[in-house]
Amino acid sequence: MGRRDAALGALAPEVSVDVATRFVVISGCSGGGKSTLLAELARRGHAVVEEPGRRIVQEELGRGGSALPWIDPAAFLRRAIEVSLADRDAARATGGWVFFDRGLVDAASALQHVTGEPLLEPLGRAHRYHGRVFLAPPWPEIYAADAERRHDLAAAIREYDRLAIDYPSLGYEIAVLPRAGVAERADVVLASVGD
Repeated sequence: MGRRDAALGALAPEVSVDVATRFVVISGCSGGGKSTLLAELARRGHAVVEEPGRRIVQEELGRGGSALPWIDPAAFLRRAIEVSLADRDAARATGGWVFFDRGLVDAASALQHVTGEPLLEPLGRAHRYHGRVFLAPPWPEIYAADAERRHDLAAAIREYDRLAIDYPSLGYEIAVLPRAGVAERADVVLASVGD
């Protein structure tokens, strides 16, 4: 089965909606402090799932692969969908809140944007997360490119703007994170989900 077929095969609804309500997405602008926030949530004892894209880039760079956003964005995003689905499956065994640094909707949104493949709606409806999604807004003062994040702030802002439309189109409520210290951000997230 090809990668596109694997993604389309993942359209079957999940077994338990209750499990998905524990899955909380932290998304938004690249370089907006998401990973730092996830590290703080982990420090406070919560389960976290690292960003699929960073893991894929590290793996591809390590093996000389080409499924990289700056070489083959479609292949990269198809892998991100696969990894996101696997992350969700693995998280089912975890009790309590599970915080995701990006997720399936991010990957499906980007792939649809890049290729025109209409995957956002079916994947986004079949595989739900908590109803409130937290978006890290663009924060130019802390944005930095690195070996795994090679796009500029303008591209990151375009992605943020797209996600700010796509998540609500799937019925999610958006909560924009404050531009504040990590402890305050974590307090806001935990208070908002009722922890």
